[in-house]
Amino acid sequence: MNQLVDKPLSINDISAMKRRGEKISCLTAYDASFAAVLDKVGIDMLLVGDSLGMVVQGHSSTLPVTIEQMVYHTQCVSRARKRAYLIADLPFMTYSRPDIAAKNAAQLLQVGGAQMVKLEGAKVDCVRFLVEQGIPVCGHLGLLPQSIHQLGAYSVQGKQPEAAQKLRDDAQQLQRAGASLLVLECVPAALAKEISNGLTIPVIGIGAGVDCDGQVLVLYDMLDIGVGKRPRFSKNFMIGSKSVEDAIAAYHSAVKGTEFPASEHSF
Repeated sequence: MNQLVDKPLSINDISAMKRRGEKISCLTAYDASFAAVLDKVGIDMLLVGDSLGMVVQGHSSTLPVTIEQMVYHTQCVSRARKRAYLIADLPFMTYSRPDIAAKNAAQLLQVGGAQMVKLEGAKVDCVRFLVEQGIPVCGHLGLLPQSIHQLGAYSVQGKQPEAAQKLRDDAQQLQRAGASLLVLECVPAALAKEISNGLTIPVIGIGAGVDCDGQVLVLYDMLDIGVGKRPRFSKNFMIGSKSVEDAIAAYHSAVKGTEFPASEHSF
């Protein structure tokens, strides 16, 4: 296990991992106790995801989550983590305009203690404006949970040529706008590999194959304690593990060793 806790990782440290070919491990976190375990194991990045709306609050989607709730949970996580890089989601309709995005992102950084905010979709103007204000941004393409009513279903994105090309173009635009990271969700593995190789910023996959620069899962899914069905792209790491900490360590090791995701977790 990684016991290096001298100082928190920075975005420069995360970017350096991509340059040297080291896979980046990331898990969601919503409270201090889990954050402390993730940090002890050596998970590189913690994402306070609006997925808390489903796995913590019991909603059927992420849409009901508010910025106040995101700030609260980010505070909980930030108090406990020592090393891991901390990212927080901007929830639904909190970045409809660049000025609104900046106001809410400032809350997550100033009050919540996040180091970076994540927003869904090719919101290039918002990304550019946030970066101009000194706010690090992570983009999110592919399956966009906040757009579930528009998408109609939680399904793989980018399977058709036009959709695949749009994902390539959007990824490049987000990088040019100043995004420092990109999450690709539910994207065919071959396309995700192409996008990852074509960007200088790290690409974190969830249901996007093993060739992304890193991986993220919803913590409760990989511990098999979610209220809903575990997604195909996730894995129950409690199998064969003696404790929650051992399961998280197994995930961390599997990501670092490119053993996860396997073909059965990819599209």
